[in-house]
Formats: sequence, structure tokens, C-alpha cells
Amino acid sequence: MIRTLYLSAGIGAFGLAMAGVVLPILPTVPFLLLAAFCFSRSHPDWARKMYDHPRYGPPMREWRERRAISRKAKISALLAMAAGVVFTSLTLGYPLALISVAVLLGAGGWIWTRPE
Repeated sequence: MIRTLYLSAGIGAFGLAMAGVVLPILPTVPFLLLAAFCFSRSHPDWARKMYDHPRYGPPMREWRERRAISRKAKISALLAMAAGVVFTSLTLGYPLALISVAVLLGAGGWIWTRPE
């Protein structure tokens, strides 16, 4: 039963990560990390394949081993979040744009303070 829950959560997190590949405000690697965590408890081979992926494996391994985020990834994440703020401001307007600003300040600040 627990294994099934981990598998379901892993598949859901992986789906969100794939959406994050094309949507600028949705992150990719954090959802991949969550999926790998869940898969390590339900299907370890799937987790290993994720860590061995040529594009997404290196940042995932850096996070697992050192809790580090590369400078390029930090800048990309902050630029994507800033684009999300601009998009939200243009489409939804003032009060709702503050939510995006809060996410940028909170999550962006946390991302920026991680080691490289």
C-alpha cells in the first residue's frame, strides 16, 4: 500500500516536472527530486535512471550530494520567476501579482542562498 502511494506521488511529481520543462513559472528539478525520492521507495530502478539522465541528472546529483545549485540554474530560476511576475502583472493585475512577487522573494531568496 505504501509503495503504491510512493509510486503515485512519484508519477505525479514527474508529470509536474515535465510541465515545468515548458512552463516558465513551474520549476523542473525540484519536482524531479521529489519524483526520484518517491521512486527510490517504490521503483529504485526508475530513481537511478533519473539520476543517470544526461541533462537533469547532474543538477539532481549535486543537490543530493551537496545541497548545491549551480549559478546558471539559480539565474535561470530567478529569471523564470521574474517572467512569471511580469506575466501575472500583465494578465491578472495588481492584487494577484503580489502573490507572484511573494513567491519570487521567498523562493528566489532561498534559491540564491544555496551553495554553488
